[in-house]
Amino acid sequence: MTETFPSLVSTDWLAAHLGDPGLAVLDASRHLPAARRDPRAEFAAAHIPGARFLDLAALVDETSATPQALPRPSQLADMLAMLGVAPGSRIVLYDDSAVRTAARGWFMLTACGWRNVAILDGGLAKWRAEGRALESGRPDTTPGDRAALAPPQGVRSKADMLANLQTHAEQVVDARGADRVFGTGIDPVHGGPMGRIPGSLNVPYSALFGTDGTYKPPHDLHAAFVDAGVDLDRPVTTTCGSGVTASVLLFAMHLLGKHDTALYDGSWSEWGADPATPKAQGPGT
Repeated sequence: MTETFPSLVSTDWLAAHLGDPGLAVLDASRHLPAARRDPRAEFAAAHIPGARFLDLAALVDETSATPQALPRPSQLADMLAMLGVAPGSRIVLYDDSAVRTAARGWFMLTACGWRNVAILDGGLAKWRAEGRALESGRPDTTPGDRAALAPPQGVRSKADMLANLQTHAEQVVDARGADRVFGTGIDPVHGGPMGRIPGSLNVPYSALFGTDGTYKPPHDLHAAFVDAGVDLDRPVTTTCGSGVTASVLLFAMHLLGKHDTALYDGSWSEWGADPATPKAQGPGT
């Protein structure tokens, strides 16, 4: 019987399966500029044995007017082929990032139709804290066949979000901290004014993790959304600063079995920079 591939794997699971045929482990670390960290250099210094570096900074559609837009399927397919990730491989993503960028990688892949994608619960920090093996250097990879990826599904544009202000067909949930969503000053991360899309609810992505950096159990994830006013029986579109931590909310809802979800890829970087878009600031709706 073929083992079902989970969406969230433990460090014990990964340690037991490292080296399995058809399993690719990818480091999807990326950091905010203020962190002053170089994920590629950190990968070369220490990574999970056999891992390859998924360069999220290069996986941006530079032809799009949307800031930090999701990559074109051809870009993603080219990078996976370059890393030697064969079509149909099972992929485990991890990161060592405060903004949980493995979830962004998970959304990129699954939105384009890649099946069997998991996130390592607790990431590199938990793996390291447990004293597990690490290796250094840049692994030699042999480019392989290129997967056929579909255009990403579950992505919303600024036009979609403007239309939703009229229809209210989808709940909008912001993953940023409450200080940025309900504040009135300058956003300390991306610049520009703080604030939110009118009517947005707020589930800070950080509220979804325990003290050891692992995802909270399902009943706690469920409570985080419900306590914020989210009706999990209705569609949800997530947003944040640039589409990264919004992906964490999408992954958490995926763990709850909720799939009528979408990502506003431009997020506040796009919405806040457009003087024509309506904005809410301060407490209240």
